[in-house]
Amino acid sequence: MWVLEKVIGLKQPVGPQAHRGTAVEHGVALGLMNPDAPMKACVDLALTKYDTLTAMSGDGRRQKVRDGIAEMVLLALDELRPYGVPSKTQGFIEWKPDGLKFPIVGFYDFFWEDKGIVIDLKTTDKMPSAITIPHAMQVSFYAMSDNMDARLTYVTPKKCETYQLENIRQHREALLQIALRVERFLSLSDDPDYFLGITVPDLGHYLWNTPAARQLAWDYWKI
Repeated sequence: MWVLEKVIGLKQPVGPQAHRGTAVEHGVALGLMNPDAPMKACVDLALTKYDTLTAMSGDGRRQKVRDGIAEMVLLALDELRPYGVPSKTQGFIEWKPDGLKFPIVGFYDFFWEDKGIVIDLKTTDKMPSAITIPHAMQVSFYAMSDNMDARLTYVTPKKCETYQLENIRQHREALLQIALRVERFLSLSDDPDYFLGITVPDLGHYLWNTPAARQLAWDYWKI
């Protein structure tokens, strides 16, 4: 799927859960940047954003996912408003480590400069007991100085938890090692068809579950 999207250039649509994350973040950002904003206004903004993003979606999970948005916004605001008003939301960050041809770029969700805290908000159906490894690498990149505190806030329709990231340097180094290997992989050829010839889709993976994705597997890999 990475080859299909990043090398061939065929970006695939995301599911309603991804749009839920964007919508909840919008509602929470409104409530954090405006401490007096009514909870209803924050929820309404999130629902409007979700409805806009999924207006053309035929995914049967659309309404079920939507049903949890209001509680997620409320729980996340209860969790994060005690931090105060963020210095920035959706801040762009770029890292150009030695040995890497291209920079690593991203956007963090919330940053409190006076506290030295950066937080990424994740919506999920099941609360993890700790920060997941991919999220740890992602947020370690946002904490680019040793005196910064990086955290993950996970929110479900029933619960909200914030975890502090430990071993930031180690996770950042792991992210760098992945980026180095991606660049080495891409350096093998300038021909996109080359990468089709050395990879094969795992059709048992959920990313290939839809009829459209299965058709792409046939169109590009003949399987």
